[in-house]
Amino acid sequence: MTANTNTQAVEPIDPQSVYAVLICDLVGLRFGPDGKPDPSEVRAHIEAKGGRFHAAALGDKAGLERGRVHFFYRPDLSTREELIEAAGDGRYDAVIAAATFLPAETVFPLAGVRIGAGTGNMGSRSWGGGSGEGGTAVLMNTPGINSRATAQMVMKAILKVLPDLPVDRLHERVARGAFDTGRELRDFPTEKLEGKTIAVIGYGNIGREVAKLARAFGMRVVIHARPRHRDWIEAEGFAFAADLGDAAEGADVLSVHVGLGKQDAQSGRYANAGLIGADVLSRMNKGAVLVNYDRGELVDVAALGDALDAGRVRHAAIDADLFKNASTDALSGPMLPYLDLVERHGDKLELLPHAAADTDHPSRVAGAKQAVDQLFDVICRKSVANAKGTVPPGYLSRGATTPQGIGPVTADHLLKLTSGECSELADVCDRQSRLWQALSDTPPAERGTIVAEQGEELVRLIDRFCLLAESLNLRGPYQ
Repeated sequence: MTANTNTQAVEPIDPQSVYAVLICDLVGLRFGPDGKPDPSEVRAHIEAKGGRFHAAALGDKAGLERGRVHFFYRPDLSTREELIEAAGDGRYDAVIAAATFLPAETVFPLAGVRIGAGTGNMGSRSWGGGSGEGGTAVLMNTPGINSRATAQMVMKAILKVLPDLPVDRLHERVARGAFDTGRELRDFPTEKLEGKTIAVIGYGNIGREVAKLARAFGMRVVIHARPRHRDWIEAEGFAFAADLGDAAEGADVLSVHVGLGKQDAQSGRYANAGLIGADVLSRMNKGAVLVNYDRGELVDVAALGDALDAGRVRHAAIDADLFKNASTDALSGPMLPYLDLVERHGDKLELLPHAAADTDHPSRVAGAKQAVDQLFDVICRKSVANAKGTVPPGYLSRGATTPQGIGPVTADHLLKLTSGECSELADVCDRQSRLWQALSDTPPAERGTIVAEQGEELVRLIDRFCLLAESLNLRGPYQ
């Protein structure tokens, strides 16, 4: 199923009802004429659906135009205190967030949507916190929206150190004319990325996109995921590892994409906190690269420090939230423990403030538009897409929606094929089948004539089938 992107039809709202939605993150990252991030694309989307966009806080809800969904744009909200003051009394029916953490004390009686895959920052008790288990409101996300952006940033992090050609040093010497290719290039041997092993931890949308990109670079891909994914992982040509340690064994790169998991109500600890610890790091090849562009808490930072000391890990790229109190300058967030490694290992670290995917303008806009659509579906039809956790009684869950080419193949993909598309697939398969059968029926020593006459056509048919399967979203696990 693909996301609803219809911006023309005005949504039917009960003329006596009024809804208020808080948007507490930027929904446009490109700068407009005023030099500020521009939300105009999402604003136009909201207004085309009959909603109202307000670049201000909600005042008196009784004064709002009825029969409308009103969106209040407050990307300036960031601290716990600010959010509780703005939304601790339930004045907003719903919320759209991206990176901002919503404390448990914030109240949204109807719903919350997180732009992106994980919902660890959606801490409101209205839906039972980040897992969405409990509460009376609906928790949703927009999975797959930033999967490709994140996966591409993961590859950028890897390519900065592998292959390990010191391009900065070479550039500096070449720029000042201090290098002789004939005599000195031999002093800089390197190894290509092809043939190296990457362990991808998690087979969600982002993990799968990372695996596909790594394979394109000729890497051997090992994926650790739940056993139920094994058949599809292997069907896509990746190696499956049931055990996390086995996945890390002999890996040159490890990239983690599993999310925080459930939070323990008593301790507050997430199930996957510290998942990448001493045992996992010790089983990687010496001089390996660690990429954590998921959640900062997933890595045992003390164990990472030891691995950097021992040279087991040569480089660690971490992308995690870092917050600074405007009044006291005090720092907080899951990036904080990594800062203790900077003095000893600054040259081996690349620390980003959860920017790998959150700075991609098209992804943010597409995710915000989808979040708006999902809220209109909840309000107008009691229909829920991309639910996380429990769907409250009275709502119809429509399963997952993802962008084209992201995520699993579903029955909906097959049902939406046109008769023409089915016919073309059948024709390509039939012509391929006849050529393969001809080769099968012919003794190997006599196949030369068939290959000489039909080999080019056969390869064209193979390429055509692969292209059709890709463009029609028919590749990947079936769900």
